[in-house]
Amino acid sequence: MTHVATERLVDIDGLRFGYGAAPVLDGISLHVAPGEVFAILGGNGAGKSTLLQLMLGLLRPQSGRVSVLGHDPARDPEPVRRGLAYVPESAAVYPHLTGIENLRYFLDLAGLRRDDEAIGTALARAGLQASAWHRRAGGYSKGMRQKLVLALAELRDVRLVLMDEPGSGLDPDADAQLATRIAAMRADGRGVVLVSHDPQAVAALADRFVFLAGGRVVRSGAGTDSALQDAASLRALYLPAGGAT
Repeated sequence: MTHVATERLVDIDGLRFGYGAAPVLDGISLHVAPGEVFAILGGNGAGKSTLLQLMLGLLRPQSGRVSVLGHDPARDPEPVRRGLAYVPESAAVYPHLTGIENLRYFLDLAGLRRDDEAIGTALARAGLQASAWHRRAGGYSKGMRQKLVLALAELRDVRLVLMDEPGSGLDPDADAQLATRIAAMRADGRGVVLVSHDPQAVAALADRFVFLAGGRVVRSGAGTDSALQDAASLRALYLPAGGAT
């Protein structure tokens, strides 16, 4: 289903958060539109993981505003959870269930019903080979588990997908398939947020990016920004990084 909503899917303004007196995020502002792939980049300790947790509603900002799908994810989490899918760096599935059984279980939890044809179509679009659909997920590779979660996101028809280090540990074939799925989500009008420490890995995927260092945005621009491919420019961006993730 193509999403045609025009409002911002993520709208963050003047966000500040810290642990005790130490600021982790200091005045972050960004937005993500429907049909946009947005990258949040930075080194270890730049504040990426904290920002992701705030978008998921797991933390509350100390000041500033976080709006996801038009709601405060910490104060009004239900509509955010219904419209958002989270793909962690290492996707967790039930190892004793098959791929299809995992999908049916998670769909049941969400109160959704999808027929076998829809489930098979989603799995095929996610790039999971048909021979794996009825195998126990305990034998899946990281890339296969990720494909299963991406199929679930499609079946839930979410408007926003958050991905944490999506290309980490994937072989070239799985990485290429992931890029194809991200492009398809963009074409469907979904927003995609990629959180990564590796600018060169996501530059080709992202429409726009912010680069965090020390809890601040030190650079932002289009995914075609030459600084994301230039070694000297990248070193200069990483140098200010510090603090907790």
